[in-house]
Amino acid sequence: MTAHREAILLTPGPLTTSLRTKLAMLKDWGSWDSDFIAITARVRQSLLSIVHGHDSHVVVPLQGSGTFSVEAAVATVVPPGGHVLVLDNGAYCKRAAKLTHLMGRRTTVVPFAEDAAISPEVLQSHLLADTSITHVVMIHCETGAGVLNPLQAVADVCQAHGKGLIVDAMSSFAALEIDARKVHFDALIAASGKCLEGVPGMGFVFIRKAILPQCEGNNSSLAMDLHDQYIYMEKTGQWRFTPPTHVLVALNEAIAQFEEEGGQTARLKRYQSNCRTLVGGMAELGFKPFLDPAIQAPIIVTFHAPADPRYQFKTFYDIAKKNGFILYPGKLTQVETFRVGCIGAIGPVEMAQAVHAVALTLKEVGIASASPAL
Repeated sequence: MTAHREAILLTPGPLTTSLRTKLAMLKDWGSWDSDFIAITARVRQSLLSIVHGHDSHVVVPLQGSGTFSVEAAVATVVPPGGHVLVLDNGAYCKRAAKLTHLMGRRTTVVPFAEDAAISPEVLQSHLLADTSITHVVMIHCETGAGVLNPLQAVADVCQAHGKGLIVDAMSSFAALEIDARKVHFDALIAASGKCLEGVPGMGFVFIRKAILPQCEGNNSSLAMDLHDQYIYMEKTGQWRFTPPTHVLVALNEAIAQFEEEGGQTARLKRYQSNCRTLVGGMAELGFKPFLDPAIQAPIIVTFHAPADPRYQFKTFYDIAKKNGFILYPGKLTQVETFRVGCIGAIGPVEMAQAVHAVALTLKEVGIASASPAL
């Protein structure tokens, strides 16, 4: 790694951010100051524009990581007597099921293989078999492996059966198309440090306007109650408790760059180009992706570990970092893998450099081919 450049983060978040986004955090802000209140309002309006949700949804920001907002969304939207069905094809689905259970909501988990997308047909069969189910939770892009799940088809099944849909769109929002005019959802959750290319520390939840009155009193947490957060923000423009001021202004700057780039369509195009560069280059080194291309989201790619006995992820990681790139460990339980993100303030040039860094890493370890043991 050259001395003047930070290592590039090839992870699903936190991400490599632009200089403009970093510089936005150099000023201190008063949380009750009118300028900061105006930035909060501008960010909320911009987020609603991304999903075309001004007519149908509100957006409620919340301090903390994305998981904080997932928990807050489930606890706010699902009443204590609700029954949640979680569609599970990966680690983040399992996390959603765990937090739903811990909050005292009745929880049913429908498992799928880690290398398969969620099946709307299987969902429909469960909804027909158990009419007590009130809500469905799905992960749009399950970054445990990188699977793209069929949001529109799942939303259509839920709407047809009158079930509330809660979508974890953490690693898909602002890159993959999500249009609230087409996709019927009660809540959709994302965060600042993902495809908007801000810094971590803030989540936000889109809630359907029609269900807002039913959300009052559902959440037993003071800090995580999105209904109270929304009511207070509408009355005052302020956050109920100390906001992540620097995170918010960085996100405001990141959104400005998102819009200048061309919005969701342009961002998806760049990430798809990153993904093609990565997969093609890694294939030349012998690496094999874990997923079928048909369900591979251009967000993060899981690769099989090399079969060579000299491969150890920790060593591989350390040398790749020395060569300028930070990789991500695997999240699967059955096979050894590692993951490489395609998102952040990077393009195909950086992805080609990343492949070269991996090649140098293999050479240093003494691995001639990265072919897996399949």
